[in-house]
Amino acid sequence: MKTKLLGRTGVSVSELCFGTMSFGGDADETMSAAMYKAVRDSGINFFDCADEYNKGRSEEILGRLAKGHRDNLILTTKCFSPHSDDINARGSSRRHVVRAVERSLRHLQTDRIDVLFLHKFDSLTPIEEMMRGLEDVVRTGKVLYPAVSNWSAWQTQRAVDIQERHDWARLQVIQPMYNLVKRQAEVEILPMAEANGIGVIPYSPGAAGLLSGKYLGQATGRLKTNKMYEARYGEAWTFEVAEKFVAFCKQRSLHPVSAAIAWVGAHPGITAPIIGARNLDQLKDSLASVKIDMTPALRAEISDLSHTPPPATDRLEEQKAARP
Repeated sequence: MKTKLLGRTGVSVSELCFGTMSFGGDADETMSAAMYKAVRDSGINFFDCADEYNKGRSEEILGRLAKGHRDNLILTTKCFSPHSDDINARGSSRRHVVRAVERSLRHLQTDRIDVLFLHKFDSLTPIEEMMRGLEDVVRTGKVLYPAVSNWSAWQTQRAVDIQERHDWARLQVIQPMYNLVKRQAEVEILPMAEANGIGVIPYSPGAAGLLSGKYLGQATGRLKTNKMYEARYGEAWTFEVAEKFVAFCKQRSLHPVSAAIAWVGAHPGITAPIIGARNLDQLKDSLASVKIDMTPALRAEISDLSHTPPPATDRLEEQKAARP
């Protein structure tokens, strides 16, 4: 397992980040522990979590598993979602961020969070107020590096500009969705991150299992029954891309899950794709992604199987002229 620098922090992280959303949900505590051991044995030191995952159980399980070697790990978590029926126990207000951090610290049984993400953009709270909330928890030492997830490029750039103007701790990491059928991040988010030296740890590199091929030709499965995933991946063209991708991988003797993750990780703006699993069998194919030599030529061939998003200006003639 290779390592990369995380943004401009000077901190080295594994080239894969393990997402713990299944802990306490699809994976019980025993399976969570088995997967944790497997990823640690593979060389992963980077773990992603969120306060909303399984109502806090994911954080609690991760905290118990990290005991005794916490200093060897880089732990992230997120805040935004409701903690209770209280109207203010949600969002990205300074009030909620402080309370959420205190709650996550208890769950994780640690004295600091390495990376704290604002999980979503809060349309009710000004960006300057959100950044001041992150600055507050950084100044207390409870959070080391501020970050955002699911923010657009302009929102993130606006946040960085505010932080630099006030000499506050700046955003060091972002977490967008990015995979072969969700490539919008290539247009502005990834270039913005590279220009600012911001680390990028994208989620859903396998498109919620779509790129594994297991849902092709099926009328059931979470892509059909889960409203969130159906909205993301329900269009016919995404299944067409998945079908072409799986066939391509079969021709090249590549496992589609491994190849999908390797494709994401090979983008120059990516620090570490977030992998996840419900069991050890799923996990092994994700871990095997680091063994694939994803050359620029191979990545370009895979990219051609999908829709390249238009440039931000929509001047397609310039995009086509720039291609070799």
